Amino acid sequence: QVQLVESGGGLVQAAGSLRLSCVASGRTFSTYAWFRQAPGQEREFVATINWRGDITYADSVKGRFTISRDTAKNTVYLQMNSLKPEDTASYYCAATRYHSGSDYTSSYDNWGQGTQVTVSS
Repeated sequence: QVQLVESGGGLVQAAGSLRLSCVASGRTFSTYAWFRQAPGQEREFVATINWRGDITYADSVKGRFTISRDTAKNTVYLQMNSLKPEDTASYYCAATRYHSGSDYTSSYDNWGQGTQVTVSS
């Protein structure tokens, strides 16, 4: 059974940091991504990393968030620094074997259940 399981969310004050983890099981993937969704809003792209180590970030998180992966552990991370209240959302891990990176939700065929990040002002 293919699963993506996120962890690491929580409540943090503005300017604080959190590190999200996503562990994949049942399959290996070439590309991982993080998306987020705030209440009443569409799911939006945060960052992606592929098997070559190519990385893309949304403009809103550049310089503050870092995506990385540990291939041996089938795990992808999202280090979030300098958090802002507008970063508050449910964060979702996504993965695919079929392309090298995309900021479209439709490009990913495997999703985790999400982990909540709340940033207080």
